[in-house]
Amino acid sequence: MMATGTLERFATTRLTAERPAQAHLDDLIRLHLDPAVSRYLGGVRSPEATISWLDAQLAHWVECGFGVWVLHGMDGAFVGRAGLRRVELDGTREIEIVYSLARAYWGRGLATEIAAALIDLWLTRIDSPSLAGIVAVGNTASRRVLEKSGFGFERRTVFRSADVVVLRRMRAE
Repeated sequence: MMATGTLERFATTRLTAERPAQAHLDDLIRLHLDPAVSRYLGGVRSPEATISWLDAQLAHWVECGFGVWVLHGMDGAFVGRAGLRRVELDGTREIEIVYSLARAYWGRGLATEIAAALIDLWLTRIDSPSLAGIVAVGNTASRRVLEKSGFGFERRTVFRSADVVVLRRMRAE
């Protein structure tokens, strides 16, 4: 699944992705307030915590030139967020793949579709030997998406006070 577009905006078959902005705050607040969506993301975030989260994402874009994108369906409806971001995992700087979809869009293959586009962006635009998927233990749906996308189990660890599994995809040599 090739992503078409620039780093600021791109599209897949069923999704458009754009760099986040303050205009997306209300949609992000609704996403983060959903307990089912937030179950494996550290819990429900208050509107104030989402404001801080968005500020951090905007700063990441300024620092790195990439980050989390806001996702919409082809009809313009808010679908969720997904991206590539730098994190520190067990003392090592990594590029992490992330995605979180509104509950109404679960089970449609959209996470797999956006993961494929993010992998393509990583392979073509970001200089990093590997891509990490950090998944809360118990989040079998997210783990399946990454495994279908060519990620293999690496280890179990603690990340941001959560028990997680690390899956990894290496660049082909």
